[in-house]
Amino acid sequence: SSLSIFPPSAVHVDSPPTIPTLTTSYAHGTSSKSLLFSTVGGSLQASAERFPDREAVVFLQDGVRKTFSQLQQDVDQAAAGLLALGLKRGDRLGMWGPNTYEWVLFQFASAKAGIILVSVNPAYQVQELEFALRKVGCNAIVCPTQFKTQKYCDMLRQICPEMDTAIPGSVKSARLPDLHTVIVTDSRQPGMYHLEDVMQAGSSQHMQQLEELQKKLSFDDPINIQFTSGTTGNPKGATLSHHNIVNNAYFIGMRLGYDWRSQVRVCLPVPMYHCFGSVGGGIVMATHGITLVSPSTGYDGRANLAAMESERCTFVYGTPTMYIDMLGQPDLAKFDLSSVEGGIMAGSPCPPEIVKKVISTMGIKEFVIAYGTTETSPVSFCGFPTDNLERKSETVGCIASHIEAKVVDPGSGQLVPLGISGELMIRGYCVMLEYWGDVAKTDECIAKDRWYKTGDIASLDKYGFCRIEGRIKDMIIRGGENIYPAEIEQFLHTHPKVQEAQVIGIKDERMGEEVCACLKLKAGQDCSAEDIKAYCSATSYCSFQDPTLCNICE
Repeated sequence: SSLSIFPPSAVHVDSPPTIPTLTTSYAHGTSSKSLLFSTVGGSLQASAERFPDREAVVFLQDGVRKTFSQLQQDVDQAAAGLLALGLKRGDRLGMWGPNTYEWVLFQFASAKAGIILVSVNPAYQVQELEFALRKVGCNAIVCPTQFKTQKYCDMLRQICPEMDTAIPGSVKSARLPDLHTVIVTDSRQPGMYHLEDVMQAGSSQHMQQLEELQKKLSFDDPINIQFTSGTTGNPKGATLSHHNIVNNAYFIGMRLGYDWRSQVRVCLPVPMYHCFGSVGGGIVMATHGITLVSPSTGYDGRANLAAMESERCTFVYGTPTMYIDMLGQPDLAKFDLSSVEGGIMAGSPCPPEIVKKVISTMGIKEFVIAYGTTETSPVSFCGFPTDNLERKSETVGCIASHIEAKVVDPGSGQLVPLGISGELMIRGYCVMLEYWGDVAKTDECIAKDRWYKTGDIASLDKYGFCRIEGRIKDMIIRGGENIYPAEIEQFLHTHPKVQEAQVIGIKDERMGEEVCACLKLKAGQDCSAEDIKAYCSATSYCSFQDPTLCNICE
């Protein structure tokens, strides 16, 4: 590669960039690999034909193991069953529950039938559930009877009391007018289908109908609705196409080397209802033919370690909190993690000290951070497994293939100089179609020129690597000075007794806002607020160059 081949805005990302090509805060990830034009169903079909006898999914708690051939057979049967139940292309099917085989089954069965999968948070209570199902006009919903304290069928009955006397598939609800079908995965309930009914409903005629449908599906069709956080109001339904998620999954896998590694087995504790689990897990499984290992139905740090050992996993996914939890297991050293070559940390800001501990303590050398948002399908930056420790711990990785990023002044919208912080914006195949049924909210975050406003404060370096400083909305303004919580959190994680740190702004009459740090100590440790303040004031840490700007070390 040379500068004569790539213009100053391009970073060639088939391998880690070695030439500093950027001259301003705009990056375009170029690749010799083209974008794919396949659908979600087509991706799984291709892997099933290529690796029929390879394990596709392992759900340890439920004792479920399926090869690609078996998974494909189940998916076709379930997809034909959905058509037999009267669901059709463009309908919305909600998947509501924890990580089970049925989640993956309906993720692909709905896609094969052209039905839009609605990922419903398994922790939703009645009010949130009703809002989400109404917002997207869900026609069907799949759920277990209950999970832990979540009584799914009872909650549905609270919203739709008509269910008790309805014929399955003919529910007529006053509060959810679009909903007509409820499928329960583990028991028989009045007015609801059992999973077995769906698996047996599809005749050869429906199989033929399914086959014909494959010729009509477009990779630009919406196929997944993911609800984003409702912290600033009601949740919004980010609507993603086959093209969005198939390509994002494909290029995540390429960045991690899944195309050349043999028998990749991923330990997947992250929730399937989230983009990290459904795209980084489920769709990557389909596009690269890897094996997904689900350690437990609900999150369990010890189960993750046990799964990595017993299943000889080669990669592990997790949020920072999940890795903190695994590192905090008192008998961590007893687990044999020698098979684990790499991992991904994503989902929230990743403290550098935690990254370093995962690499040194757990021995996961080819560890990367991935960054993205639900609205960008999700990954727009990801590290390379061979990056040095500074890049692994201090950045969220390099611009991804076929994606553009720019950093702008939040006030003027103008590009900032290279290395200067501003709002990060993303453009490319990965940007969602829309927020379902919400033109105003869509227009707020996606401009006419298709740049998506992430709301994150970031900076780019000359190699196309990105540093995230914090959220615009999370920024604390203390006495007129901007303070980013992530910066303070990263420092507090260097304290030997601190397991986890969260920094927030609280109202203050004089300063407008004050900095408040909430700390979780490591097991068995004792530490006072004075100890923390002494630790802070004894270091040279303070990017503000003025001790009055941050009251943590006062």
